[in-house]
Amino acid sequence: MTAAPVLVILSAATALGLYLLLLVLRGERKQGLVALHLLLGFGGLETLVMLLHGTPDGATAAGSLSFGKVAAGLFAVSAFSGFIAALARRSPVAANVLLGTHVTVGLAGFALVLAWVTAT
Repeated sequence: MTAAPVLVILSAATALGLYLLLLVLRGERKQGLVALHLLLGFGGLETLVMLLHGTPDGATAAGSLSFGKVAAGLFAVSAFSGFIAALARRSPVAANVLLGTHVTVGLAGFALVLAWVTAT
């Protein structure tokens, strides 16, 4: 399995997430795009984990797996904080802190995936 599907899905999720951040800063919210961002994010995390585990024929991903494992962990934390931020609508301050955590940790995970792919 190559890293191309992982990069495509995670790039789409990141680009859509940055667009959603722009909408939040404008005071808008589009539920359909949020759902698509959620699906792309979880799909990207799943394909990343599949790539880390290797293919059924026994081939593993080349290079150091540490960046990939840390990126998968960061994406899991980002997904959890994004989910909790969506539930924290009653407290705007808590929701904004969680959203900031979601964005920061997600971008850090994306940067690590890019570093991992370019190192292989």
